[in-house]
Formats: sequence, C-alpha cells, structure tokens
Amino acid sequence: MAKFVYDFAEGNKDLKDLLGGKGANLAEMTNLGLPVPAGFTITTEACQRFLAEGSHVDGLDDEIDRHLAALEAAMGRRLGDPADPLLVSVRSGAKFSMPGMMETVLNVGLNDESVAGLSRQAGGNDRFAWDSYRRLIQMYGKTVCDVPGEEFEDALHKAKEAKGVRDDVQLDADDLKSLVSAYKKVFVKHVGHDFPQDPRQQLDLAIEAVFRSWNADRAVLYRRQERIPAGLGTAVNVVAMVFGNLGPDSGTGVAFTRDPATGESGIYGDYLQNAQGEDVVAGIRNTLPLADLEKIDKKSYDELLQIMATLEGHYHDLCDIEFTIERGKLWMLQTRVGKRTAAAAFTIAAQLVEEGMIDLDEAVTRVSGAQLAQLMFPRFDLGGDPASLTRGVGASPGAAYGSVVFTSARAVELAAAGEKVILVRRETNPDDLPGMIAAQGILTARGGKTSHAAVVARGMGKTCVCGADQMEVGRDQFTVHGQVVREGDVISIDGTTGRVYLGEVPVRPSEVVQYFEGDLDPALANEPLVAAVHQLMTHADERARLRVRTNADTGPDAARARRFGAHGIGLCRTEHMFLGDRRELVERLILAHNKTERDDALAALRPLQRNDFLEIFREMNGLPVTVRLIDPPLHEFLPSLEELAVHVALAKERGEESEEAERDERMLAAVRRMHESNPMLGLRGVRLGLVIPGLFAMQVRAIAEAAVALAAEGGRPRPEIMVPLVGAVQELETVRAEAEKIIAEVVGDSGVEVLIGTMIEVPRAALTAGQIAEAAEFFSFGTNDLTQMAWGFSRDDVEGAFFWRYLELGIFGISPFESIDRDGVGRLVRIAGEEGRATRPGLKLGVCGEHGGDPESVHFFHEVGLDYVSCSPFRVPIARLEAGRAAVESAGSDHR
Repeated sequence: MAKFVYDFAEGNKDLKDLLGGKGANLAEMTNLGLPVPAGFTITTEACQRFLAEGSHVDGLDDEIDRHLAALEAAMGRRLGDPADPLLVSVRSGAKFSMPGMMETVLNVGLNDESVAGLSRQAGGNDRFAWDSYRRLIQMYGKTVCDVPGEEFEDALHKAKEAKGVRDDVQLDADDLKSLVSAYKKVFVKHVGHDFPQDPRQQLDLAIEAVFRSWNADRAVLYRRQERIPAGLGTAVNVVAMVFGNLGPDSGTGVAFTRDPATGESGIYGDYLQNAQGEDVVAGIRNTLPLADLEKIDKKSYDELLQIMATLEGHYHDLCDIEFTIERGKLWMLQTRVGKRTAAAAFTIAAQLVEEGMIDLDEAVTRVSGAQLAQLMFPRFDLGGDPASLTRGVGASPGAAYGSVVFTSARAVELAAAGEKVILVRRETNPDDLPGMIAAQGILTARGGKTSHAAVVARGMGKTCVCGADQMEVGRDQFTVHGQVVREGDVISIDGTTGRVYLGEVPVRPSEVVQYFEGDLDPALANEPLVAAVHQLMTHADERARLRVRTNADTGPDAARARRFGAHGIGLCRTEHMFLGDRRELVERLILAHNKTERDDALAALRPLQRNDFLEIFREMNGLPVTVRLIDPPLHEFLPSLEELAVHVALAKERGEESEEAERDERMLAAVRRMHESNPMLGLRGVRLGLVIPGLFAMQVRAIAEAAVALAAEGGRPRPEIMVPLVGAVQELETVRAEAEKIIAEVVGDSGVEVLIGTMIEVPRAALTAGQIAEAAEFFSFGTNDLTQMAWGFSRDDVEGAFFWRYLELGIFGISPFESIDRDGVGRLVRIAGEEGRATRPGLKLGVCGEHGGDPESVHFFHEVGLDYVSCSPFRVPIARLEAGRAAVESAGSDHR
C-alpha cells in the first residue's frame, strides 16, 4: 500500500519528486539539526491521486491521524484545544518553486473557543489572538471556499479608516474582534454557512484546497511559462505554527546567502517586526533590510548568519531562507536553492568555483542559454539626463520602457495589440501573473526583493522595480510628489538601480555583447559578470561536442557571428541575395521567351552571386560555409497577382498601348502561370532547380568560382552546397551529376573541395534517408519546414489562429516551432540520422532551422548525435553554452 505521509525526520533533500521542494528541504534542515517546527508532509502522489479521482484518497485520513497524533505529542498540545491549542499551517510545495502560485492557510485550528486559549498561551495577548483568527478566516475563506479576497480587504480597509490608522498593526484587540465578526459575515454571505468550528474539518478541507490549487489558472499559466510538467502535483506540508506577530520581540523575514540580483556576497533579505507568514512576500508593508535585525535582536541575527553559512555550505549554492522569530526564538520555516537573476547566476557560479565549492562542470550546468540571452539585451543610456520620477528597489535587472497600465487585463490587451507596457501596481499578487508575463516590466509601490513581484519577475527574467514607496497608486494613475502619471503615459524602469524615469530612455549595448564583439577584454574589464561569462563560456566550449554554426546571408552577419564564436555557416539562404535592385534580373529570368533570354538573365546574376559568396567565404576563411540553393517559389519575387491584375485592367480601360503596359501584361501572364494554391508545397526547392534550366547551375558555378578566387588569395574556402526540399534520392542524384561537372570544370587543380548534401525537411526524406545518403555527403535538418509538414499546418496561418488554444488546453506545452517536438519531428530526425549513417558512416549531420538556437532543442540534438547546430548570429553564444551544458550533463548521466 502506498505511503502518503512522511514525518520531516523521514525525508531528505533528494526526495523532491515525492515530498516537493519545500518538504524535502524541511526534512533536510531537520536532519541537520536546525530549529525547524515539527510537522509532516503529504506526498505529491496523494495529490495526483486526489486530482485524478476528484475525492479524498483512500487511506490518507488514517495516515494523517497517526502523524497528527505524533505532532500533538511532540508539541504537548492538541489541534484546536480550547484551553491550549495547537495551530498548524497548511502549505503547498511542488518539486519546482512556484512562488505564490498555489495556496497556503495559516493558523488552522482556531475557532471561537480556542482563540481565548491562544490568548492565554501568549500571556494574555488578546490582540495577537484575534489578529491570528481574522487571518485564518480570510485565508481559509479565499483559499478553501473561493470567497472574493477583495471583500476581506474592503472590511480591513474600513476598520483602519474608522480607527484613523494606516497599518494593520495599529488596530487593537477590540478592533480585530469586530473585524472577525465582519469577516464571518462575508464568509456566510458567499458560502452559505458559518465559518467551520471543527479544527479537523478545517485541516482536511485546507489540504484538499492546496491539492486543487495545483490546477488553478495562475498555477497552470506559471507552469506553462516555466515549462514545468503538469502531472507532477504538489505536496502539502502541515507544520506547527510559530508566531512572528507576538510583539516587537517577534517577526518574520526572508534571507538570501548572496544577493539574488547581482550575486555579490553579503547580508541580503527583508525583515518585518511583529508580522506573520505572508506579510513579507505579499509586499503589503515595506520591510527593513535584513542587516537591521542585528540592532533589533543580535542573538537571533548571529544565529541566523551561522545557519545561512551552514545551509550554503551544505547546498553549495545560493539559499533562499524563510524564518520567524517568536519572542526571541529563531525558527527556520523553509529553505531552497534561491531564484536569481541571470547576472547573479553567472557571478555566483564563478564565485563558487573560486571558493572550491563546485567544479567548472557543475558551474556550467548552473547557468543557461536563456539566462545568457537576458544578459545580451541593452541597458539604459543615461547621457541625456532623463527626468527621474522616483526610486525603488532594483529587484530584477534590465531596462524596460512602455505605456503605463494598472491592471493585468489591460496589460494583456495592449501587449496583444503590439504595444510595450509597464504594469504598475501597489503590490502584485498571483492573479496578476498574465499581466506580468505580457508586460515589459513591473513597478510596484510596496514590497522588496522578496516580494511576489520581485520573485516572479526574477524567475521570468522580467525587469522589476519594487518598493517605490513615494508613489501613490490609484485606479488609473499614480502620483509622485505631485507629478501625475496616467495610464498610457510612457515610463522607463531600471531593474538594476531601481530608478524610474518619465518618458522613453534610450538604451546602450550590454557589456556581455561588447565582450562577445571583442570590444571588452575580460582580463581587463572591471566587471565580475564579464569575467564570469568568459570563464564559463570557455569551459562550455572545451566540453562541447556539438559545433555551433550560424545562419548568415551577408558578409557583416557572417563577421558578427564569427566574433560571437560561430564555427562556420550552417545556412546561407541565396534567395535573400535576389532582393532589392536585383529583383529586376529575376523578373527577366521568369519572363524569358527563350533560352537566350534566360541565359542572359542568369549570366547577369552570376557575378553578383559570386561576389556575395566571396565576401562570405572571406569572413569565414577556414570554416565551413553551407550554401542552400534557391528554395522559395519564384513567384515570391514577382508582384502580387491581385495588384497586377487590377493595374493591367485599368490600363486596358484607359486604352494604354505603351511598352510598360505590354510588359505588365507579360508579367501578369507569368504570375498567373506560376500561381499556386499552396506554393510552399509546390514548385520550389529542388523541383524549381529541375524545372528551370540553368538556375542551379548558375548558383553552383558562382559558388565554385568564389571559392577558387579566395584560394587564389591564399585563403582556405570550405564550401558546402545544400540542395533543398529533396524527397527522393533521384532528385539529388540529378542535381549532383550536373553540379559535379561544373565544379570539376571550375576548380581544376586549385585544391578547393566542395561538399554536396541536402536539407532534410520533407518527412519522406527522413524516412528514406538511407537511400538519400548514397548521394549526400551531409544532411542538414530544416526543422521549420519539417515541423510544418509533420504536423500538417502552415506556421504563418496557425500560430495566431489556434496555437493559443492548444497551449491553453495543454496539447502543446510550448509551440513546436519554438522548441523541437521530440516525439514526432524529433523522431524523424533520429531515424534520418541513424539510417543515413548506416549507409554512409562519415555522414555529417546538422540542423539549420530556428530550433538550432533553442536551449532545449540543442540538448536533443546532442542526444541524437548531430555534429552541429546553426542559428542566427545573436543566438550563437546561447547555443555554444547549451552545447557545453549538454555534454557535461550527458557525461554525468553516463557515470551514474
């Protein structure tokens, strides 16, 4: 029979799948001998069973009974005992941190009788007891019974207004007793019965509510954003309450062993005197810096620092710690490996290597390509002396500007229309998640680095400024020292310094991009982040098996990609060379009446193509350059059928008989002749090369001539010719036979070697790869088209039409155009690679679709044995880092 409940002493930090992150780490701290309140964890398996069956799980009640009895024995109190009550918290805790996305209920066990017993426990502190009771009704009502939270907030606001005070702590016992009565009325109004007085009923329903919160809208959205599997479920932690709201010698706080924004060592965190549980992370009261605790309670402060050092030494990482001080006694409520900004991730990883806690392999696995991408975005250029509005806490770095909005719904609406927005709130809560995702950045008047807004923004890599307490935030405007900022006004926020500016502030390149460009020497730069990036990127390159090429069609793009560390070009799209003023030459080719006119058009195009290739070969001297022969339908280079038809019809109506009118009629006839209902599945790629005589031959000759020209200059060209859209080996054999003749004629004894291969982008090509490899020296997977054809939909048509619904329903965890579909498209890649190499053991395999720069996809391509990935120049460093991480993680799994 399954075991559904574990005492803290039974678990450890490696049981996150079963106990969730919070439960596993509470168990670890318990076993380290740290001061953790007694409690037990209900497993993720119980949650999965509950959600699947929609009812309480058989056997779970009995296990809870046994563990609750043990908890009561350990504490010397019974749950909800009127004379001396044991109170517990009921907290969610999934395998992966999901801050604020699921539910918590504190003070479970309080009722109309035990509130008096709680007061006696607290030495006759009626105010504390009634404050705890009103918190239970509020949290239980909202979490368990879906009572609108704003109704409780309205009642609290009215109580403070009637008293003439601003903060909750200024309400006395009588005020809070009246507030409990008001809360009970709100509860009855929405639920239809009185607030439950049975402590065990409170506990059971709170546990079920936490289970259900796994599928709450905000939790589902957060999992989708963070790519957390939907089937994991959440554990539930039942923990004896300790109280930080017993007076000035009590409090609650959050601590970090290093700065989660920058990675710097020091004392970081927030503390709030005479506060409980969620007050710090909710951001409803502005906190004190953790360092101030030394003056308030030096004994607890010193003990906390010692525990922080113990935990960081044990976990070998930045730790995020929640704690409570109850009348001078320090209690540890939670620890976890802390969320951090991208800059902090690199800095901390390098620091831990220097301190001997981890090795470089481990350090590389602790940073990601997604984090590196964040570091490559620009920062504000403040040379123009922008108008400063206010300053808060820089909670998540970055430079963001946009129009001010005050609600999550408005942020989503405007962002969907293409507008950049900044979400401004007094404080955020989990219901604001859709707007936080949609916004460029978040600005709050309350909260610190550990508030909901800060933690969630850091996890998403979103710019965030918190605690700008000079702001008075209203419904559709905010005010700072008389300066009114209304919805629609543009502001800029700096998540590093915490500064807020009026208007759009210009940006400058990041130091990391300057480093990749070669403009910043990491050995000389007074910037620990750049040095950390250099160290980890160097090691990633040393460990990587996958090479990283770039998709580039011009010399400047090729040069930039090489500076960014590209090992060659995996995709040079020749059709991009036919645009602009060369379009006329393509039109001449299409309108040619005979072979002479067609040959003349091709002859005019050839030197232009040759010069393009020569420029690219020079920039990539010594590195491979894969040139894809023209791929899209030729009609894409012609005017629109509808516009041209109207133009010709109007000319005829006017009776025009000019040379231009005649040319337009010929053009219209050509466009109609080439018009296709579904051109992406029509005359394009290899089919075009076989139907239009001389087109591919011209391109092959230009490539070979450019290579020979570079060799004559003393360079080392490494051209690779890629034939697109091949579905049958006979197509490739036909093109190859003609290409080899031209190459032999042009190359002569120059020593230039030209490889000929194909792009695998048609499912049939993947399934007949063994045959195609007989005529191909390399395969490059065009995963964009392969995804379209495997799924049977056009990206341009479907992404806006129904992908949002597929993501919402969980059919897609992420768009298959963004990250490789491992089960479908990925299987085609695997089959083609295996069967191709069975025919030709030395077959070179690469990928040139957009997936080549996606971190998750890079790991897949490493697994299936590809030789390289290719991506846009800007994403080359990202792919390099992920290639190194994939190698390290693969080696680690091989050793396990």
